[in-house]
Amino acid sequence: MNSSIMPEQQLPDAQAVSLTGRMLGAVLYYSPDSDDLAPILDLLQHDEWSGEWPCGEDIDIQRAAALISSGLTSDNAETLAEAYQRLFIGPDALPAPPWGSVYLDHESVIFGDSTLALRNWQAELGIEVQQQQREPEDHIGLLLMLAAWLAESRPEHITPLLAEHLLPWSGRFLALLEEKAEHPFYQGMALLTRIALDDWQQRYSPIVIRKQLFF
Repeated sequence: MNSSIMPEQQLPDAQAVSLTGRMLGAVLYYSPDSDDLAPILDLLQHDEWSGEWPCGEDIDIQRAAALISSGLTSDNAETLAEAYQRLFIGPDALPAPPWGSVYLDHESVIFGDSTLALRNWQAELGIEVQQQQREPEDHIGLLLMLAAWLAESRPEHITPLLAEHLLPWSGRFLALLEEKAEHPFYQGMALLTRIALDDWQQRYSPIVIRKQLFF
């Protein structure tokens, strides 16, 4: 990946979702030490990417970019890998668990009923998620990358993904991550993801299913 994220500022809806969902999903799913994330972190080292980001208002994008840039320096109290471990792996309690069923299940467990509903929906569409380890399908990173894949392959299914499986809980997760990350990189990524999802919602106008949140 070079220092350019996209060829032009205004992109068709599906292309914007593909580009931003793939990048955001990878950052929130993969360890910063992984080979999968290396080209994206290299891209984020260049200031040019924020001017080419296709989702959201420039003032909001620049605020997120400033946090992300700060988080990529060596001046932070913990490394990026240490922050990822604390926020997404543990062993301590996670301040912003990245799985939808933690928010949607009344016992706040992973692999809850909402995970099974997502799994059944994917099975009906013939979608098989390839994962490196056994991970609930409703991990925020996986869902963002799934949105990108749908945008590229089956864009007619983006709206139900947003309405039923992502937007009912993602706002709560992102608010918690932005508030409690304690590392500017992940604070910035939380803000950038919220900016992107707000933009997707404007583009596709899904009727978001209202669900009670338990976390």
